[in-house]
Amino acid sequence: MAEMSGNGAIAQEVGVFLTEAAAAKLRSILEEKGKTGYGLRVFVTGGGCGGMQYGMTFENEEREGDWVAEQHGIKVYVDPVSMFYIQGSRIDYVDTLMGGGFHIENPNAVSTCGCGSSFRTAQTHTGEEPASCGY
Repeated sequence: MAEMSGNGAIAQEVGVFLTEAAAAKLRSILEEKGKTGYGLRVFVTGGGCGGMQYGMTFENEEREGDWVAEQHGIKVYVDPVSMFYIQGSRIDYVDTLMGGGFHIENPNAVSTCGCGSSFRTAQTHTGEEPASCGY
């Protein structure tokens, strides 16, 4: 179980989950960049061909309201609005002959774009239906 900061309430078995392969790649990148004590911030922003897009950056401190969990030795941070869109998502690292990259499997996405980093959900965090993007 992970703990929600801010109000100290315990989160249910939900969140964003790193595979061992993703955590290993992140550890390697963090070591290479000399970012001791950093973890991964996963977030969602408006834009992209699907209406929403994923973002990831390195972070070393928790913000108010963040969901935070340590997985395979990597701390993961997600803000509350982003968590609405990516709750239950699985982040993997795939290395193929065509190249490697992080892949997000999002159970909340009702459609995704071919780029793999853009998606649309059935509702926004305010309960509204998102604008149609031609899907």
